[in-house]
Amino acid sequence: MIHPSAIVDPTAEIGDGVEIGPYSIIGKEARIGKGTRIGPHVVIGECTRIGEQCQIYQFASVGEAPQALAYQGEKTLLEMGNQNIVREFVTLNRGTVGGGGKTAIGHRNLFMAYSHVAHDCQIGNQVILANGATLAGHITIEDYAIIGGLSAIHQFCRIGAHAFVSGMTGITLDVPPYMLASGSRANLFGLNTVGLKRSKISEASVRALKKAYRIIFRSNLTLEKALAQLREDEIAKISEVQHLLQFIAQTKRGISR
Repeated sequence: MIHPSAIVDPTAEIGDGVEIGPYSIIGKEARIGKGTRIGPHVVIGECTRIGEQCQIYQFASVGEAPQALAYQGEKTLLEMGNQNIVREFVTLNRGTVGGGGKTAIGHRNLFMAYSHVAHDCQIGNQVILANGATLAGHITIEDYAIIGGLSAIHQFCRIGAHAFVSGMTGITLDVPPYMLASGSRANLFGLNTVGLKRSKISEASVRALKKAYRIIFRSNLTLEKALAQLREDEIAKISEVQHLLQFIAQTKRGISR
């Protein structure tokens, strides 16, 4: 059902069973997947792709132009998968040409009130951004990560899978997967054991990750020597440890410690 007061551009594609509330605006060439519910006073920007069975609450802005001075009105995208929840006053910006032209969001994510995702971010699946969490441009967040309320993440940073960033944390370096991060400039405080248990990561993998954490972050070895030692260890064969090693090896900004 589309409310009579809603404004839907004639070039927009609206799937079956979509609900669009009063005074909402759907921009040109937007695509809304079937079963998605859009509340009142929502703005869906041009060229925005929203998947199926998403819920977008009042006063959210999804797919508007990026907040980047270099942006000159080029055609860029925001693509969002299925079953995402976008709460009140959330802002999700589309990409820039210099960043690949697309902000990409996976499936079953929760964006709580006032959270912000800037241009060219890449967000995986089942990620949670708590109230007021703020992502600058070009950030990557892997699956199952949780970003606490009022946290701020510097552009080009990465947050690894199953990581937990506590509230009011400032992130300027990459946060490795499976870890807890907190502080005005984030430090690591061990594994996100609660999150790993909830995600049914095996006890053997958790033990291996704890050992890897001690070697990499709590020994007196340089990062290079710690990684070299870990690669020679039997636990390096475990998939979660392999992902941790790969994530660290690919860092460009450096790793939170």
